[in-house]
Amino acid sequence: MNPPKLKHGLQLAPFGYFSDPNRLIELAMLAEDHGWDGIYLWDHVRRNETDAIADPWVALAAIATVTSSIRIGPLITPIVRRRPIKLATEVVTLDRLSGGRVTLGLGLGVDTSGELSRFGEVVDPRQRGAMLDEGANLVSELLTGRLVEHDGEHFRVDGARLERSPHQTPRPPIWMAARGDALKPVRRAARFEGIFPIEVNHDRLARIVDTIIAERGNLDGFDVCVQALPDGSAPPFAVLGATWLLQSFPAVADPDEVAARVAAGPPE
Repeated sequence: MNPPKLKHGLQLAPFGYFSDPNRLIELAMLAEDHGWDGIYLWDHVRRNETDAIADPWVALAAIATVTSSIRIGPLITPIVRRRPIKLATEVVTLDRLSGGRVTLGLGLGVDTSGELSRFGEVVDPRQRGAMLDEGANLVSELLTGRLVEHDGEHFRVDGARLERSPHQTPRPPIWMAARGDALKPVRRAARFEGIFPIEVNHDRLARIVDTIIAERGNLDGFDVCVQALPDGSAPPFAVLGATWLLQSFPAVADPDEVAARVAAGPPE
């Protein structure tokens, strides 16, 4: 079986120089002009490296208005500091604004810079995992436009629906983040449309792909998104089933280096 054709995306933190949404707009236009397939933004509220941070959702809306083909979305948004109804409404709005180009990345989030603990959010990883499971299912249900009744451990919806549906049907694809060797996040991702494994190597990706196939039966309609090597090329293990290759940049990236990399276009 031939490996799937890789799509090429950019993953960028809207920090520092790129906390100015006008600079993100310029970069997104450059990316679309030079053949990139997607641009994805980190979703954080605080980082030790800088206090200059743009809201990713507002920035993605701005990007949507100046591009026409490139896919966009957050990689990743942590449910733990979001209300599902607010998040679902933002996804619908952005998907309609972009003409159906949104991919929603979800995950546990991190407290590396105190962006959970300093604002009274849940820090315990087990509780965050439970909130992610419940919240992702709830957001998915809300995005379909169906009437939702939900009384769970962490979230409640008492008979509500989103009257305005997203452009993509039945809803935009959801990718789940997974880190290290833990297989529970992989099984969680298998219930949706994609996985973004972090800190992955050949053996880990092989286990991830095997687990997803065991859960789903195959990889049809499922994206496996891996990060490129520092030179922008695909790691050798990408042939195990990767469908997206992401060129990632540091939290505070050199704007000239980013622009040069984007202008060079995706690797062949």
